[in-house]
Amino acid sequence: MTTPNASLQPPRPLPIPGTAEAGSAAQQAFRAAVEQVEGLRQRLTEVQQEQAEARRQYWKQVGPLAEAVVTIRRALFAPLEEALLLDFFSRAEHQQLEDIISGNARSLQDRFGEDASDILSKYAPTPGKSGSAETASAATNSGAPSAENDQPKPHERAAHEARNRRKTKADRAREAAEQAARDEQQRLLSNTKTVYRQLARANHPDLERDPALQQHKTARMQRITEAYEANDLYTLLQLLSESGPADQEADDVLLRYTQALQQQQTELKQQLQALLFGAQSFLGSTGKKREQELRQIKRHLRAEAEYLQHITQLIQEPEGLREVLRSLNAAGHETI
Repeated sequence: MTTPNASLQPPRPLPIPGTAEAGSAAQQAFRAAVEQVEGLRQRLTEVQQEQAEARRQYWKQVGPLAEAVVTIRRALFAPLEEALLLDFFSRAEHQQLEDIISGNARSLQDRFGEDASDILSKYAPTPGKSGSAETASAATNSGAPSAENDQPKPHERAAHEARNRRKTKADRAREAAEQAARDEQQRLLSNTKTVYRQLARANHPDLERDPALQQHKTARMQRITEAYEANDLYTLLQLLSESGPADQEADDVLLRYTQALQQQQTELKQQLQALLFGAQSFLGSTGKKREQELRQIKRHLRAEAEYLQHITQLIQEPEGLREVLRSLNAAGHETI
């Protein structure tokens, strides 16, 4: 028997019985819940496709500029680390240099998803230890941003990891409760045996004396057995919802699974909200507004690249680097 699915995902489209109003209240509620879940799944698929296309367009325009900034920021490490070996700078300036190095590493890590764990382990081991390892794994698995890759980009995953590290105890407690509810739902949705037994008791042909009804139940029992052997909970529940006269025990089973479907509806709606309006959404705006946002992002990245190139030239000489340190101090910045 195959591994059970943790959701009522139909293996193929199944028609809802034509007599939509027929059956008990539990049967009608179950069929309605199935229809709502299938509608949400369809909408989720559509939004995921829209999101993938929006992500491709975003990286097609922004990706090259982001890569340019990453390249320049990485080039800052060598002259900054070499400066730490010079007696030219004071102890306070050495500390400032270390802060700049670790700040630059965090910028690469948190904004662009680059692996900066080696730098952070040397210059900021305490705050950077756990986060850098997670981000390093994400960056290794994905590599540089690519317009053709529909998966979340390294800097998107890095931002997600950073948010996770800022979660409060209340957030973690809420997530633990939600996970417990999901575990209970999975336990229920993986149990085809309960539904199979209920159907078998009501449809076993050996218990029927009427030849016509016996033939009908034989065919129905064959469908039930095939669905059970395939671990197809969805079909079993559909068959249960198509049962004839009201059966309190069958209704109780359907009510439990209707509640599970309602939980799935909640989760699907949350996924839709995250895709449409979450921090990683590429669908927050469209048309002219989206174009304006992209132009602004590109403008900022170009300005950052130009500024970093200017800084790179200055820090090649100790006097120039000292001037950069003084400028950062005067502006109240701890890093570039």
